[in-house]
Amino acid sequence: MAESAPQLDLLRHFELRLLRCTLPPPSPPPPPPQSSPSIDDLHRLIDGIISAIEAGRFVEALSSESVRAVLGVNLIESVEEAELGEEIERIVEEYLVGGGDDVSGRAVLVMSIAVAALLAFVQCNVTGPIVELPTFPLLTKGGMGFEAWAREQLMSAGAELLGKFSYLQYIVFAKIMLMKTKDVLFGRNGVDGVRSISWWLARLLLLQQRILNERSSSLFDLLQVFIAESLHHFGDMERVASYWRSQLHTEEALNIVSMLQLEAGLADYAFGRVVSARQHIESAEAAAGIKLLVSGALGVRTVHQLVPKAQRVLIANGSSLNGLSAGSLVSTSLRSDATIVEENNFGTDETSDVLRVPRFSEEAVYDPNKESVTGDDYAVALSLKPTQQAVVAAQCLLIEKSTAQDELQRWDMAPYIEAIDSQKSSPFIIRCFSDILRIRWESTRGRTKQRALLMMGKLVEDLFLPKPEVLQRIHFCFGVHIPAVPALRKEHGELLVRNGLIGEALKIFEDLELWDNLIYCYRLLEKKSAAVELIKTRLSEVPNDPRLWCSLGDVTNDDACYEKALAVSNNRSVRAKRSLARSAYNRGDYETSKLLWESAMALNSLYPDGWFALGAAALKARDIEKALDSFTRAVQLDPENGEAWNNIACLHMVKKRSKEAVIAFKEALKFKRNSWQMWENYGRMAADVGNFAQAMEAMQMVLDLSKNRRVDLELLENFVIEMERRASFQESSSSSTTNGIDCNGQNSSGYEAPSPRETKQLMETLGKIFQLIVRSNPEGDVWGLYARWHRMKGDLTMWSEALLKQVRSYQGSELWKDADRFKKFARASLDLCKAEIFSDTEEFKALEVCLDDVRSRRLANSEARA
Repeated sequence: MAESAPQLDLLRHFELRLLRCTLPPPSPPPPPPQSSPSIDDLHRLIDGIISAIEAGRFVEALSSESVRAVLGVNLIESVEEAELGEEIERIVEEYLVGGGDDVSGRAVLVMSIAVAALLAFVQCNVTGPIVELPTFPLLTKGGMGFEAWAREQLMSAGAELLGKFSYLQYIVFAKIMLMKTKDVLFGRNGVDGVRSISWWLARLLLLQQRILNERSSSLFDLLQVFIAESLHHFGDMERVASYWRSQLHTEEALNIVSMLQLEAGLADYAFGRVVSARQHIESAEAAAGIKLLVSGALGVRTVHQLVPKAQRVLIANGSSLNGLSAGSLVSTSLRSDATIVEENNFGTDETSDVLRVPRFSEEAVYDPNKESVTGDDYAVALSLKPTQQAVVAAQCLLIEKSTAQDELQRWDMAPYIEAIDSQKSSPFIIRCFSDILRIRWESTRGRTKQRALLMMGKLVEDLFLPKPEVLQRIHFCFGVHIPAVPALRKEHGELLVRNGLIGEALKIFEDLELWDNLIYCYRLLEKKSAAVELIKTRLSEVPNDPRLWCSLGDVTNDDACYEKALAVSNNRSVRAKRSLARSAYNRGDYETSKLLWESAMALNSLYPDGWFALGAAALKARDIEKALDSFTRAVQLDPENGEAWNNIACLHMVKKRSKEAVIAFKEALKFKRNSWQMWENYGRMAADVGNFAQAMEAMQMVLDLSKNRRVDLELLENFVIEMERRASFQESSSSSTTNGIDCNGQNSSGYEAPSPRETKQLMETLGKIFQLIVRSNPEGDVWGLYARWHRMKGDLTMWSEALLKQVRSYQGSELWKDADRFKKFARASLDLCKAEIFSDTEEFKALEVCLDDVRSRRLANSEARA
């Protein structure tokens, strides 16, 4: 039985209250539902747990009467860890389908419990303040094995955790409940929503991906499904307004759309889908009501700088989507740096004389969209709302993903970072993310390196402080790509290593159980044995940790450690399989390496280096089709892998697929432009498909890279043959009608008519190639081809001169010992004689008589033998 309209509005109001916990708070607060139906026991339970979540009391929410009503009292104490997931799924399904007709209401209650567990995990591992939680909801005793169970559940996605996380069982518990609820709702056609559950599932899966050390193919597939569903339900303002109607304001509806588009963009960013991520972030930008533009202004960046220089600055044009004008998005006058320092403490400190926010002069900011700009039109100090600040932060991710990793990239991101830093107030998470971006930028500059190190230390310390409270920290936790606490501390440790503070970094890596980083630090200290002893000591305490066995195998180069890791992980350790595959490849057992790589990629297919290694092993094992498929999968995941593109092209070349090889070589040469071997192969394939312009360009690149020492005579001869064919065609088409050209531009022999202009350009390019070759590599064969080129150009003198040089190049003491060389000498001499046919000289006539005499003598000898 479907719910009544007032009941349905109330349930949707509960959904909206849950979402508001992580969205920017609406201003003014939205009105309550117009209709207030009688509150029954189920709605009272939902209201109670959501009220606790809204107050930031997640532990209280998970120990409330609502959780007991769903799970029972003694669930955890009566179930073994290995059976816990199946037991929770069974209890949730029984509660949803066996408690009456109000399935949607019970689904909202289960979803609220799952959200409470998810936000508790987020507090302890992402936003802070870090607090102690019960080992499991409703747990009264024991439960030490739940964290190991949860770790195994999360790593079943085919990747390891980034580091040591706390309370992993909370996110697993939330995932199980949300997935089972979603399955039950999907199977009941008569139930009208709970539509926001897809959004919460997408958030949970994206968070799971962020705590793993590499991309997971299974998470990617699920994310695509749930994000598509969320966008279908809440992807534009009309759908949001029709779902919640009068329960929200226009501004709040736009915030919901903007945040959903942002989170969809972050999901695509996490999996390297830059184009799709850009589209979602641009949609979020439009929903937020701004149009960002990087412009220029005069200003100074250091305390001691007196003369203003051109600085890049972010400006924003207002959009009519939310009825705001440009003046409401930006202040009407430029603020001095003193104001910024006083309000936000963004000036200098004793560690650096570089200003965190440039001090701009009182002049106009240039905007290319306006014909004339005055100082009152735009201002450097943007006044951005929280959602708009999140959009600005997301733009930094696009710059980072779509540009080269160099110093210029950080300067491209600088205007966006400084725009957030210049705000009078920002949400806690956005401010932290902005600081992280600044730390990454300033840690690469000598004048700000010390400040970056101090900022990172302060940022890590703030995660453990009780202020600000969790309610202030939880906003935007899913809409900003903030790293988890272990990932942030790992970045802090790596920063300490780069600054030579290895001792401090060792403490961080050991606390996070980052054994690979720990081994690296001990190697820097030349204490490899200490690393081995530390891992062995840890193994004596936790003998079933596959990560420890793999780390021990890395430091000792012992395959037995990887085999042990496979054993303790029930053959699920992807890292162990990869290490064994590499070891088999190094010792020449390519078939075993191929099988191991196939097994590893079956667990997690979003590892481009794994596909490349599988292709290399298959190629060594003579499995061409498998190699081609593997290299293709590698470039699908990493389109900038030039080596994989080159291998694809070479395999197509071996299989005589010239067109496919040309396409692959073009992609490979985008990233490997200094490889003359690649250019040479590309030239051969381009010539095979008839693209002689690109083939000649490739030969020019080969000559340039090899300093005119590498010459492909076969390809060069193909160029000359093609030019001779074109010249012959043009002569026949102009002087004879025997092979006339048909209406399709072809002669009677089927040869397509070449463009005279193109032929002329190719002849000039070929001449330049010959000039480069004969200067440094004057071989006889080259002179012969060069002579043919001169003949096509009609320069008979140079034709004869080139043939003469060809004949001379074959002369020497080896001429009478090398039969092949003598044959070339004879042919060249004959060609030289033919060249003189145009000269009516006594010498030529004597040579012609001699040639006739030789022919008659050979004929007589052949008849005598017959």
